[in-house]
Amino acid sequence: MCHGYGVECSVFLRPTGIRFAQAGYAAFGIDQVGHGKSEGRRCYVESFQDLVDDSIAYFKSIRDLEEYRNKPRFLYGESMGGAIVLHIHRKEPEEWSGAVLQAPMCKISEKLKPPQIVTSILTMMSNYIPTWKIVPSENIIDNAFKDPIKRAEIRANPFTYQGRPRVKTALEMLRASESLEQRLDEVILPFLLLHGEEDRVTDPDISRELFRTSKSCDKEFKLYPGMWHGLTAGEPDDNVELVFNDIIHWLNKRSSLGSDSPLRQADISALESATPSKQRSSSDIKATVGKVTD
Repeated sequence: MCHGYGVECSVFLRPTGIRFAQAGYAAFGIDQVGHGKSEGRRCYVESFQDLVDDSIAYFKSIRDLEEYRNKPRFLYGESMGGAIVLHIHRKEPEEWSGAVLQAPMCKISEKLKPPQIVTSILTMMSNYIPTWKIVPSENIIDNAFKDPIKRAEIRANPFTYQGRPRVKTALEMLRASESLEQRLDEVILPFLLLHGEEDRVTDPDISRELFRTSKSCDKEFKLYPGMWHGLTAGEPDDNVELVFNDIIHWLNKRSSLGSDSPLRQADISALESATPSKQRSSSDIKATVGKVTD
């Protein structure tokens, strides 16, 4: 699992990992550098490629475990995490059984992207003040998550970054998305592409273009009317359930595991009751067998 900008796997993506586990899948993810419980200046991305390489190294350590060596393996990415997934695929085109891409950051919405003149100025400034939080942008949380109660919960998460984008971070995100936008035809792995029609953070049109131009022979695109950016975290419960059902159905059709895999209810119960910041240490969470790890 690859999380989006400003959030993390430790708390924000934990419910998603639990849903995968309840369906019989082992789920793994890391907090990217500068995000969540990982070290580094908050939400400072010096190199987007570092996020890709860190993910590749971690996921390889999982694939090398004997219990997972011959199992189907899928990438899951939300927003920035979707961009990470596609960059992983570019470097490891034969390693993955498929990918689930939720509102992938193949192009940043014009609503959130600074004007070209500002981008040019920031590019020059990045050599001198790369960590400064001065990039003008609409509030991502307000634009990403539709349900006001869930939006408030995300804001209350101490690991959620709520400041302005840092200069170098914004440039790295922009460059990573532009690189993908120019090479959509190189995507060849099976994928499920999900996007909210009312997304104001990443552009639904570029998802349409990805679906149209990719060379994958097994691809599916679902555009959800009325939904925003955070399909599995920021929508009303009925919408979230619809999206998760689509994801699990797609995975089950392409996996020998799916709902036939034995589910260890004790593991699920332990995960559901855990609150990492208060009830369990990170070492305890990492020790949970075969389900969700930080």
